Amino acid sequence: MKKERQTGLVHIYCGDGKGKTTTAMGLCARAAGYGYRVLIYQFMKDNSTSEREVLKLCDRITIVDGLPAEKFSFQMTPEEKRQRKEYYESQLRAVTEKACREDYDVLFLDEAIYTIGAGLLDEALVLDFLKNKPEHLEVILTGQNPGKALIEAADYVSEIKKIKHPFDHGTPARKGIER
Repeated sequence: MKKERQTGLVHIYCGDGKGKTTTAMGLCARAAGYGYRVLIYQFMKDNSTSEREVLKLCDRITIVDGLPAEKFSFQMTPEEKRQRKEYYESQLRAVTEKACREDYDVLFLDEAIYTIGAGLLDEALVLDFLKNKPEHLEVILTGQNPGKALIEAADYVSEIKKIKHPFDHGTPARKGIER
């Protein structure tokens, strides 16, 4: 049962701390619990993060798969970067068109900001979408170091700051907790 729609706002979760994606996924779960339809796409990640498994159980949440394997942008050759830029810009267009065409209530573009910063996604494409998105569509973006234009386009900007993290002492990401 779909609930009453409100004006959709733009959220940014940024910073160097753990929890940007986790926070946004929590908002997606909350929205779905209210009856909203949610569309999720993860840039720069493979399709194996643990939160996806539980969110797939909800019929109001759709997760669009990305590449089956991905590496950090600093590990890519110039040719791989060129190919990823084409791929991610195509994916942005496809996912945003799907969100509009199929009348979703919430769109989460995980790591879109990181992808922009890595030169693998044109910020102008994201800004154009935000400017022209359906009025009711809530949009969530995550990643480090959003540019001034993205910050100005957002209604919420929350910075998650790392104070301490086990990775700094050699503890790798653990399944079910960090990935």
